[in-house]
Amino acid sequence: MDLSTIIKAYDVRGTVPDPFSPAVAEAVGAAFARVVVLPGAVEGVRPEVVIGNDMRDSGPALVEAFARGLTAAGVDVVRIGLCSTDGLYYASGARNVPGAMFTASHNPAIYNGIKLCRPGARPVGEETGLAQVRELAQTFLDEGLPAAVEVPGTVSEVDLLGDYAAFLRSLVDLSGIRPLKVVVDAGNGMGGHTVPAVLGTGAGLPALPLDVVPLYFELDGSFPNHEANPLEPANLVDLQKAVVEHGADLGLAFDGDADRCFVVDENGRAVSPSAVTALVGLRELAKEQAAGLADGQPVTVIHNLITSRAVPELLTAAGATTVRTRVGHSFIKAQMAEHGAVFGGEHSAHYYFRDFWFADTGMLAAMHVLAALGGQEHPMSALAEMYEPYVASGEINSRVADVPAARARVLDAYRAAYPGVEVDELDGATVSHWEGQPRWWFNLRASNTEPLLRLNVEAADADVMEKVRDDVLALVRQDGGEPA
Repeated sequence: MDLSTIIKAYDVRGTVPDPFSPAVAEAVGAAFARVVVLPGAVEGVRPEVVIGNDMRDSGPALVEAFARGLTAAGVDVVRIGLCSTDGLYYASGARNVPGAMFTASHNPAIYNGIKLCRPGARPVGEETGLAQVRELAQTFLDEGLPAAVEVPGTVSEVDLLGDYAAFLRSLVDLSGIRPLKVVVDAGNGMGGHTVPAVLGTGAGLPALPLDVVPLYFELDGSFPNHEANPLEPANLVDLQKAVVEHGADLGLAFDGDADRCFVVDENGRAVSPSAVTALVGLRELAKEQAAGLADGQPVTVIHNLITSRAVPELLTAAGATTVRTRVGHSFIKAQMAEHGAVFGGEHSAHYYFRDFWFADTGMLAAMHVLAALGGQEHPMSALAEMYEPYVASGEINSRVADVPAARARVLDAYRAAYPGVEVDELDGATVSHWEGQPRWWFNLRASNTEPLLRLNVEAADADVMEKVRDDVLALVRQDGGEPA
C-alpha cells in the first residue's frame, strides 16, 4: 500500500476500504501523534486531539481506528461526533488542541478522508507536517505499529454543536434584521445538521427573524438527490427552482462538509463568490473601522488570483489593504496568518475569518450575507449587483496532450497581439489588459494531478469576455485539446 496515492498536499482522501482502510487510519493516527501532537504538547498537560466526522457510513469505523493510533501513543481523544468541517475547526480553536475531521467533502459515498489541523485550527499541509505524517505512517504500515505506551490515552465524547452555534451568533448579530425567507439546500450533507442549530432554535438559542425552508436536510452520505458540490451549476438547479417557487428572499447551498456556501438571489440567479467576498470583506473592514481598530493600522483582506478584479478595487477604495494569493486553501490560510488578515475569500466559495482562527466557515459567510440583506430594503439581486460590475466566464477546463506547449502558445499569441500586456506568473499565468481598451484579464493554470488547463476570464462587458474566452480556448485546444 503506497500512502502517496491518498495523502496529497492538503489532506487524506481515498475510496473505502481500499485503499483507505481502518488499518491506514490507525497508522495515520499513530503518525499524527508523533509528528504533530506530542512535539507540541505542553509539559504537565495531557495531550488531546478532537475528532469529528461527517455523515458517511464509513466514518465511525475510521474514527475508531484513528483514535486507537492516538491513544496507543498516550494521547487523549475527544470525539465530537457528527459535525461540519468548520465545527471541527471550532473545537480545535476553542480548546486550542489539534484536530482531525473525517470527511471527503463532496466526493461520492465510497470516499472518505481526513483534514488535520494543529491547535487553533492551523492547517497541516504538505509543507507543515503532512509529508512527515505520510512518511511515518508508511513505515508503520510496512513494518508494524509501535508498542503502546504504558499509560494509554483515554477516549471521551462531548457535544459542541450548541457552543459552535452560539459562538457564530456572537460574531454576526441577526436578531434585528428584517424578516427573511431563505431556502437552504444542504445536499444531504452536514448543513442539515448545523443550519437548524445556527439559524434555527435547534441548539436552544433564541429564534431569529428567518423563515428557513429546508431542502435535503436528511443526512445521507450517498447523496441521493444531487452531488453536494454547489460549484457545479447542475447542483444548484433544485435550489434555484425552490427559491422562486417559495418566493424566498435568497437561497443558500452548502457542500457535503458544509465548509463552503453558495448564494442564490430571489430570482434564482447564482451570486458570484467574488461578490460574496467583496460584501463580507467590506463588512469586516467596516467593523474594524467602527471599533477604532483600523486607526492608523492596515486592515488586510486576502483574495485569490481568480476572484473578480472588483474585490481589490472595492476594498482598496474603502481603505483596506488587499493581498492577492495563489489558488488553494493552504495558501490563503498561510497568508491570513502572516498578515493578520481580518478576512479572506476564494472564488471556490471558501471564506476565512480572523475571528474564526483564520479558518474557513461557510456558515459565518452565510450569516454575513443574511445580515447585509436583512439590514436594508433592497432585494438580493440589487445588493449583489453592487459587487459584480464585471462579467466572468467561470472556470473552464481543457484536456490537452502537452500542457506547457498549449500554455506557451497562448502567451506568445497575446504578447504579439497586445505589446506591453501584463503577464503575472504567480499561479499559472495571468494576462491582463485592464489599463487600456478593451479591458479584460484571464488566468490559465495547470492542474496538479491531470493534463488539464483551467481558464478564468473577466472583462468589462460580455462581448469582450466572450471573445477573449473563445480566442484563448481555441489556442489551448488547437492541437487536439478538448473540453474536460
